[in-house]
Amino acid sequence: MKVLLFGGTTEGRLFGEWLASRGIATTICVATQYGGSLLSQEVDVRVGRMNRQEMEALMSQGYTHVVDATHPYAVVVTACIQEAVATMKLPYFRLLRDGAPEGDWIHTNSIAQAAQVCAGLSGSILLTTGSKELEPFSVEGLVERTYPRVLPTMDSLERCLSFGFPVGHILCMTGPFSQQLNEALLTQYDAKLLVTKVSGGVGGFWEKVQAAKACHATLVVIDRPVAETGYSLKELQSLGNL
Repeated sequence: MKVLLFGGTTEGRLFGEWLASRGIATTICVATQYGGSLLSQEVDVRVGRMNRQEMEALMSQGYTHVVDATHPYAVVVTACIQEAVATMKLPYFRLLRDGAPEGDWIHTNSIAQAAQVCAGLSGSILLTTGSKELEPFSVEGLVERTYPRVLPTMDSLERCLSFGFPVGHILCMTGPFSQQLNEALLTQYDAKLLVTKVSGGVGGFWEKVQAAKACHATLVVIDRPVAETGYSLKELQSLGNL
């Protein structure tokens, strides 16, 4: 068995390392050097974004199974992986992270809608959706009261600066973030709004929920773009040889 795993989540990293620890040849594909740096030396790592044709070429190199552990919001990437798998006729497994039930927060369907909601509310904003989706918050009326929390990489910092966020507002940090740290940031910057995706338990979603509640901040949640079926980490591990 030879597994090609498309990473992007903590669950994907854990599953890839679990496979490798059992002597199963595993390659984990990640988009960035930062993602690669989180992996142990036990697994083969491929860094860089790929199109469908590149995925197919890689799959042709003797892989017997494909695991899609990309982020639940990376719908375009997942679609490409699924198309490539169908062409190459390989077994496909979707590794999902847990979702979130209904709660006392504002639901939105996109980063743009979240920005619209925040534009109609007062107070500073702790934006925890990463550096890829900054533009809707870079407009007048939002940019000057938004504190984006992004990875501590030059790319993330440069993106924040290019969109006009004040230097003192850019929070370059590496997660996972505890409830206490989220509370400290909300308090430090007097943030009345916290914007997040449904990142699941491993992604620190509930720590944000509890922090917002403790600090009396309004939680603005960007719901997942599509409903998916797949396996949890424990379910995939229980399959053994997939």
